[in-house]
Amino acid sequence: MSTMLISYDLNSPGQKYDELIKHIKSYGTWCHVLDSTWAVVTTRTASGVRDECLKHIDTSDDLHVVNITGQGSAWYGLSPQISAWLKKHT
Repeated sequence: MSTMLISYDLNSPGQKYDELIKHIKSYGTWCHVLDSTWAVVTTRTASGVRDECLKHIDTSDDLHVVNITGQGSAWYGLSPQISAWLKKHT
C-alpha cells in the first residue's frame, strides 16, 4: 500500500467538485489535507491514480499525483487530526 497525494485545480467556471471528490473518497482510506489536496491509501501507482481521476475532470483542469510514502513529509498549520493521519500513512 502507498499513500498518494492528489492536488487539483478545476479551471472551468462552474465546475462541480462532487464527482471527483466522490471518486477520491472511494479509495476508502483518505484525508482531505487542503482545499484542493487529498491523500489516499491505495495499491495503485501515481499514474494509475491519475488515470482514474482524469475520468472525473475536464481537459482544462490541472492534476498532480505523487507517492508520498516514506518521502519525509513536512507540514505546518494542519489540524491535529490531519497531522495524525499523515503521520500514520506516510
